[in-house]
Amino acid sequence: QVQLVESGGGLVQAGGSLRLSCATSGFIFSITNMGWYRQAPGKQRELVARFSSSSTTNYAGSVKGRFTISRDNTKNTVYLQMNSLKPEDTAVYYCHREASTYWGQGTQVTVSS
Repeated sequence: QVQLVESGGGLVQAGGSLRLSCATSGFIFSITNMGWYRQAPGKQRELVARFSSSSTTNYAGSVKGRFTISRDNTKNTVYLQMNSLKPEDTAVYYCHREASTYWGQGTQVTVSS
């Protein structure tokens, strides 16, 4: 069955970096668009970054220039490199198989000021 397992979240000071990973299984990863989303307390889940094709990426304006989505098709894994983190980046981050109902369990990212 389809599985998406995130890791790499944690507590970091403002200005720091984290790299999230999402290990997948149960589908053909190399031809699947993947995305990262986040949900802060009291807010709706929002797009952070995604692949809209094998080579095209989209970013939320609030993270553009700071976050980078990447993938390793040999490991069936998608990554989110987050640099220059801000307290407003604090949220639960979810991996998503685009155009499907499959989501990971989420990983907490907390940025302290």
